[in-house]
Amino acid sequence: MSIYDHAKQDSILGKLPVEARSWAESLPWHQRRYVLSLCHLMCAAPAEFQAEFLDDYTADGMVSKLFEDRDTHKRVKRHLKEFHIQVELTETAIRGYIRQFYIHSAQDSRTQPDLYLESALKLVSSSEERNSVFNYMLGFELLKMMFRMSWLQHERLYRIQRNQEEFINAYIRPIQHAHRINGLVVPKDESLFFAKRSYFVQEPEISDRKLIELVMATFTTDITINFGFSVIRHSKSLLFDYDYIFRPETDAIFS
Repeated sequence: MSIYDHAKQDSILGKLPVEARSWAESLPWHQRRYVLSLCHLMCAAPAEFQAEFLDDYTADGMVSKLFEDRDTHKRVKRHLKEFHIQVELTETAIRGYIRQFYIHSAQDSRTQPDLYLESALKLVSSSEERNSVFNYMLGFELLKMMFRMSWLQHERLYRIQRNQEEFINAYIRPIQHAHRINGLVVPKDESLFFAKRSYFVQEPEISDRKLIELVMATFTTDITINFGFSVIRHSKSLLFDYDYIFRPETDAIFS
């Protein structure tokens, strides 16, 4: 291989899939200018605008590809039913989640800007990565459910987990911290039992829009995806007993 061939392989075009590189190199000059203009606009735009563009440009094709994966689609539907989450996986719902995924990723990019476009490109180009959308959807719906729980319900939930400490640190503490700083649950005189009782059983009142904002602000896309993936891959990774967790509060508050 010549020096020229090595340089070509190490170039930006050389890092593209063969089909994409052949297409780019076959373009006439006036069309190459369009590609360069698009590259410039994408690199110069804030992440939120990149997310909006990606949604407009890719979501329809993404939805059709996701519906081709009938197995994962059915599994996610089954898990949502098991957790008593009333969400229908319609085309409209999935398209909304794709858009949300881009926006959520754009928020993450404020701390890791180099990873945003890379992850978006993988999502578009890889069938394996597209499964991340289903993982994200399930993980996000589970986090929404937990955000709406009272702290008593949190305690009941983590009590039945195999690794309680890990579960508390990963999910319960971040959610309860968000409850506190947003004034959704305000502990008063935590050391006093009867004072503690009044807030411990309180289910936070959160609008749908605020709930989405809180989950996105509290958990990264990676955490959300991995949460959903763990449940899809291992049915017992999140143990759940609806009747126990959500049973009405009694005098035995910690039972």
